Amino acid sequence: MSSDRASEDLTGFVFASIALVLVIVGVAVTAWLGGRANASSRTATVVRTSGAGATTSASSVSDVVAAGAHDYNQFACAQCHGIGGVGGVSADVPALDKLGTAFTVAQLRQIVEHGLGESANPTKPYMPVWHGIVSPRQVSELAAYIRAGLPPVSGATPVAVPTDQGLAVEGSALYVRDGCINCHGPNGLGGVPNPQSPDKTIPPLSGADFRNEFNTPAKIADVIRSGSVVGRAPIVSMPHWGGILTTADVNALIAYLATLQ
Repeated sequence: MSSDRASEDLTGFVFASIALVLVIVGVAVTAWLGGRANASSRTATVVRTSGAGATTSASSVSDVVAAGAHDYNQFACAQCHGIGGVGGVSADVPALDKLGTAFTVAQLRQIVEHGLGESANPTKPYMPVWHGIVSPRQVSELAAYIRAGLPPVSGATPVAVPTDQGLAVEGSALYVRDGCINCHGPNGLGGVPNPQSPDKTIPPLSGADFRNEFNTPAKIADVIRSGSVVGRAPIVSMPHWGGILTTADVNALIAYLATLQ
């Protein structure tokens, strides 16, 4: 083969390689731009049922709505408003599944961050002040979830509470299911900031200070039932659980708190 022919072959190979690289880069850029364009409309699969034994069908919700479903579970909204916002827990707490579109995002944000209800009456459920605990992003997710009608989302369900493994185990699950962990921390260790409160934090539920102040089961039961509503946002407040938790639930929580050191 002549040197001129070899040079031509090499040149052709180089140009072909460059063209192939450009095609690959073009495809990658197109895919990236397409992903960016569709980022706000990505969906998550949810499962819907229409009763016991019913067949399930898949539908989709946006990532924001799916995140709101998990926030709704994490912050124990279902314990007062019902799973899926269907109500039925207390006559004093409204169902949300039919009310979502009646509120603007701004109104929902106001309610979540500043609380709502009869804060002076411990026999009536009071929605706590969540400002400082629920992040602004999570508030937006919750608003999107409520305005979407609170559709079921796979995995966004309350923690199962065992009732055959002793009161302390039951109480440890209730501590998570009912959202105590969000404010008082894992194992009651505290450390969650509450800048406008006298001691600047939400108090822990373990340690000498707690055991000295709440040195009987009756005192612990009383604060669980009546809450600790010391002001409105930005002061985080503990809700009244008296109209929501049963006596058995309260006793299980007390048994769990007794295990914390």
